[in-house]
Amino acid sequence: MIIHVVEQGETLDSIADRYGISVERLILENGIRATDNLVEGETLVILMPEIIYTIQDGDTLESIALAHNISIFELLRNNPYLSERKYIYPGEDIVIKYEGEKTGTLTTNGYAYPFIAMNILRKTLPFLTYLSIYSYYYNINGEIFNIDDEELIRTAKQYGVAPVMILNAMDDNPLEEIEMIHYLLENTDLQDMLISNIIALLYRKGYYGVNFSAHYNKPEDRSLYVEFIKKLSTRLRSEGFRTFITLAFNVFELLLNVEYDDLEYEQLEKYVDNITMITYDWGLSYISPAVLAYDTIDNLMKAITSRISPQDINFGISTIGYIWRLPYIEGLTTGQSITYDAAIDLAREHGAQILFDEVSRASYFQYFSDYEYIVRFRDARGIEAILLFMEENRLNSIGIWNVMYFFNQMWLVINSKYYIEKRRKLHGFF
Repeated sequence: MIIHVVEQGETLDSIADRYGISVERLILENGIRATDNLVEGETLVILMPEIIYTIQDGDTLESIALAHNISIFELLRNNPYLSERKYIYPGEDIVIKYEGEKTGTLTTNGYAYPFIAMNILRKTLPFLTYLSIYSYYYNINGEIFNIDDEELIRTAKQYGVAPVMILNAMDDNPLEEIEMIHYLLENTDLQDMLISNIIALLYRKGYYGVNFSAHYNKPEDRSLYVEFIKKLSTRLRSEGFRTFITLAFNVFELLLNVEYDDLEYEQLEKYVDNITMITYDWGLSYISPAVLAYDTIDNLMKAITSRISPQDINFGISTIGYIWRLPYIEGLTTGQSITYDAAIDLAREHGAQILFDEVSRASYFQYFSDYEYIVRFRDARGIEAILLFMEENRLNSIGIWNVMYFFNQMWLVINSKYYIEKRRKLHGFF
């Protein structure tokens, strides 16, 4: 795999000629929308096919995969556009294998809202181990509010993906969430009611398990939190379900002065199947556009993995970038979320050059439109940096917020380096 950074004056033709690949495949693999106007500083992922197969009359994806001793999911990962097709056509070339050896197997967890476009979901599922559906909410009475997720669950199972229910406290802001969780942890009757409702919902919907999301806990609640997770996981395991939890890095002290230094990670590890560790940029539009140093996250992760096994950690990343108007005014300025494709389009529209920040391992550019703006987002360089970070910290599980759009470059980089773990023997299906 090569990550090519576009220089001024380069075209798709000149880049394709340089690497000896076709323009068509370069466009297809990278999901390029404006083929006649590349942006200076944008990245293109270059993969070299090792085995290409020309489709014959009577072929199906199943027969092609079987003939080449690969799974149909691997075939779809190598040719994601096929997921959007009803038919394949004789004479068309598809990639069976790319050059280069994969470094291992990765567990992937994609987060989606129930309103995800089904064509995007089907295109993404071959790359996923888990589909975490966001979100169920519980109230002060232990009631869980239903969401329309049946089609997502059914489709995920068809692709060998385990659907996971996300459960959050009903709140309007993080401070209210802290109080709701505090009330839950002090009330054993409420806990029992909530757990019974969780189990009933898991059975009714056909979920694999639940991810109990509690980003923030009062210091005095942390032992109670561990006891609740023990109770929850014991009940779920007795019914054949899995328990996951989500915690924030202690960089959340930047927002709420909340730290997790004294959280009993070692105890939590005993009771849950996976701990998702998220960073401060997960969908938060109200924090400063100043970036967190990559080394800070690295130091935090090394401290955590000294206490629990890296195999039990799901490292969360965000695919969402942000636009910030400058100057930033704390408490007033909010960021506008933006996808990778939209960021590239915006840079093109304003003739901006995309730069890469080595401190945060993120890309950015600035532009003027009545006011000055800065845009920060991840491209292939940022994704590769995350995967290298995971390898250095012996992590093999990644959580992706979110998969509401198909991020071509991210999946290209992941697919070039890893096989994807699939869950075949799940509760109630397969």
